[in-house]
Amino acid sequence: MRLELVPLRSTDVERSKAFYVDQVGFHLDHDVEPGNGMRVVQLTPPGSACSVVVGVGIGDPDAAPVANLHLVVDDIAAARAALAGNGVEISDVSDMGGGVSYAFFADPDGNSWALQQISR
Repeated sequence: MRLELVPLRSTDVERSKAFYVDQVGFHLDHDVEPGNGMRVVQLTPPGSACSVVVGVGIGDPDAAPVANLHLVVDDIAAARAALAGNGVEISDVSDMGGGVSYAFFADPDGNSWALQQISR
């Protein structure tokens, strides 16, 4: 079994698409309208085998936001600086001990993300 797609709640698909592509740097895989008012926008973080999807007619529009999806990075300071430079509101880096560091941000719909670096 492989986790390959995570649906995210979105109240404004264009705003979500712009956030993930222009600010966070995700790759736009698909933006299709298969009919009946449905729209599917699939996006993949650089280097990831798992994508996220936002759209119209996908899942429950009243569902709670998804919390603490992890983006594992090799250099958390550089990743944080790149996101902040693109206008993403992101926390400072927190050293959790044991070689683990985090920084946190959320999309416009409250879906939250954690940058994680594990130093080995």
